[in-house]
Amino acid sequence: MNIKLALKLVFIGVAMGALAFASVPFYDWFCRTTGFGGTPLTAESVEVEALDKTITVRFDANVDSDFPWLFSPMQKKMEVRIGESEMAFYQVHNPTDETMAGTATFNVVPMSAGAYFVKTECFCFQHQELAPGQTEEMPVSFYIDPEILEDRETDYLQTITLSYTFYEKDTQ
Repeated sequence: MNIKLALKLVFIGVAMGALAFASVPFYDWFCRTTGFGGTPLTAESVEVEALDKTITVRFDANVDSDFPWLFSPMQKKMEVRIGESEMAFYQVHNPTDETMAGTATFNVVPMSAGAYFVKTECFCFQHQELAPGQTEEMPVSFYIDPEILEDRETDYLQTITLSYTFYEKDTQ
């Protein structure tokens, strides 16, 4: 009887470990697919019709407190026609005297807009390596899906904020 119980407990432990291991990539996939949690969707190209209605998109840039890079949007905000492809730029600078690498994560606020903010090109989650004193401009291409107008949670939405945060990454 004790061997059966021990085997069941081992099986349960292994199953829980496997589920815990799989939960991070599954959650990431879920958020990218549905826009849950303010995660913008990604697409290869724009295949929607631009409308006359506009939304203001604000751009925000942050750096982890332990990471010395300077990071900022090159435009603070832009008026975007819903459905029209747009491009914005961020600038990053390595003020140190050593080569450093970083990776940017992003989110969209309010969260209800994440499902409709579609990025077609982005520097996020890509390994960025900068030499001492190097400055780079990084583009992000996006559009606002016209389906946003059909969502009751976004009826009065006038501004969307796209925010990035850079974190240090090992140079490779």
